[in-house]
Amino acid sequence: MTRPSDVPESRGADRIDTTVVHPARRYNYWLGGKDNFAVDRESGDQIAAVYPGVRTLARENRAFLGRAVRFLAREAGVRQFLDIGTGIPSADNTHEVAQSVAPESRVVYVDNDPMVLVHARALLTSDPAGATAYLDADLRDPEKILADPQLHTTLDLSRPVALVLVAVTHFLTDDDRPHERVAQLLDALPSGSWLALTHFTTDHIPAEIVQRMEAEFTAGRMKQDAVSRDRAEFARFFTGLQLADPGIVPVTEWRPQAPPAQRPPLADASIYGAVARKP
Repeated sequence: MTRPSDVPESRGADRIDTTVVHPARRYNYWLGGKDNFAVDRESGDQIAAVYPGVRTLARENRAFLGRAVRFLAREAGVRQFLDIGTGIPSADNTHEVAQSVAPESRVVYVDNDPMVLVHARALLTSDPAGATAYLDADLRDPEKILADPQLHTTLDLSRPVALVLVAVTHFLTDDDRPHERVAQLLDALPSGSWLALTHFTTDHIPAEIVQRMEAEFTAGRMKQDAVSRDRAEFARFFTGLQLADPGIVPVTEWRPQAPPAQRPPLADASIYGAVARKP
């Protein structure tokens, strides 16, 4: 297990570029966090001006993570989690939710954002009965993730693992082969493992807003770093897996705790979510 003292503070700090927008820091801004810079806030405000629902989307996506991890730990009995695209720590991180159900849960976080590396000490605070570790790696390089000694020290890949990919695959272009990357990771996990995944879509956003977004991207006034994929493209991530109820739905509809009247409209949280088991 990697201890907090094993993570050099300067290594991440030296790589942080405060002049370039980073999705993890912008997401942190939308969630009301303070670990972001002016460039991230400017980008976040530009997107929100065109698509006002984006802050709701961020909150609902985060809420899905909590419900999905709780389901996996409590109902599915999962005790090992591989969370890729971790993002900057917020409330109810994966290990906190899992260990609140089962203190012996073991979690490996993976992210390529140096800001997350700076915060690795917070992520590595585990219940003594369990364990956490942090890998500085990228979803585009499954081989590096799977070969990392810390992964094998923390997780036993002969036993079921929940692969958690929340709001990360939409940052991979088609040239990055996201479906192939996810399949490579799942292939390395045994039968009984799970996939929890969310992905941005414009399926539920009014056409006029989508057109405005595309116009802003084309004009260069907004940076396009997230790829929208429709339901069919999202479903491809789950090929060969057994979907847990209610299947593929917007995140607000996945085992919601709030009654329908209290949930935001789909247009304000246009992001698909699903959880599925590897047979």
